[in-house]
Amino acid sequence: MNRRSLLKSTTFAAIASFALVSAAFAENPVLKIGFVGVTSGPAAAWGTSNQRSMEARAAWINEIGGYDIGGTMYDVEIVAFDDQKDPKRAIAGMEQMAQAGIHYVVGPNVDDGAAAVRPVAEQNNIIYFPYAFPKSLYEAPASNAILGMVANYQSGPAIYKYLMENNGIKTVAFIAGNESDPLSQRDSGAAAAKALGLEVVSDTVTYQMDTTDFTPVMLPVIKTSPDLLVLSGVSPANAPQLIRSARELGFTGLISTETAQDAAVLQEGAGDLANGFISVGGASTPELASDAMREFVDRYTKMFGEYNDESNTKVYALEYILATIAANPAAMTDIEAFKTTMDTFEAPNPYMVGDAKLSYVGTTSFGQKRQVSVPLVVNAYKDGVFETLFVAQVD
Repeated sequence: MNRRSLLKSTTFAAIASFALVSAAFAENPVLKIGFVGVTSGPAAAWGTSNQRSMEARAAWINEIGGYDIGGTMYDVEIVAFDDQKDPKRAIAGMEQMAQAGIHYVVGPNVDDGAAAVRPVAEQNNIIYFPYAFPKSLYEAPASNAILGMVANYQSGPAIYKYLMENNGIKTVAFIAGNESDPLSQRDSGAAAAKALGLEVVSDTVTYQMDTTDFTPVMLPVIKTSPDLLVLSGVSPANAPQLIRSARELGFTGLISTETAQDAAVLQEGAGDLANGFISVGGASTPELASDAMREFVDRYTKMFGEYNDESNTKVYALEYILATIAANPAAMTDIEAFKTTMDTFEAPNPYMVGDAKLSYVGTTSFGQKRQVSVPLVVNAYKDGVFETLFVAQVD
């Protein structure tokens, strides 16, 4: 190699090396947000919707250059852990988040898991957004958990009242899986129904979570001939089986639940027998959805090959975390700054039309702001899709 070639090669190498170093320094710092929830088993649809919503939104943020916090653009990385609906695994997942230095975690998706991780979250300065309903998680002295959706004791009364006024229901029966989540939801649902003046004709029948033949379990409930049958805390996998059993036993009344469901699972497991089934839906309707919500749905669908209506609600947790930190950048590592900011926090809601705002609510239910404000959308299933029954708001 002659001297001129050597100099040219050396110069190009130096320029390339400088470019690589500059690119490295130009990369955005990374903000890690955790997810600990169920993505396998009968309740997998709940957590899968969480994780996919976070990953789709994070990819979108990163694609457009990052999220502005205090004048610095951050890429968002989602660190996910499948707790398999097991409280012990949920604890392990939250400990893993603590070891990674993560201060904000979405999940768990069920009551046992959300309660189990509380000590780990409080000892390691982690704010977490459960999709679980025990009020003790959100009432003082607890302060690290923020409810990521509308609770059953908020949606249940709204559904019962609507059906009383529009369908004339007078009697209601409850059936629940023999686990703490559905049993708790059954008890609060029955109490709410009685408070509204409904006659509760059955609220003691339960089933084991691994039941495959629901006919013997459902028969004594159907014999009470309720106007409304409530499937308390029912998982997406069990809902179509229970619906099918009720209809095949001749039940013609209304069936509802306060948990979110999966239209594809209902179609596959119950078909037309699920028509009219009422459930809590995602926090959006075609009338409420902004261009950003439609783009989110499109990106999610392209990324995962399908869409779950519940993700209209699950998209919000990551948005609240990022927007609250942006409102007070000290909250990046100081969760007390995050809590202080929550009391007065308000930001435009990118997923709804009009002047809707992101804010924290829950004072009526918990005595403090420990719940994200999302619309209560109640759906009725029909021929493979959910149709909006009504929309309400939680204080």
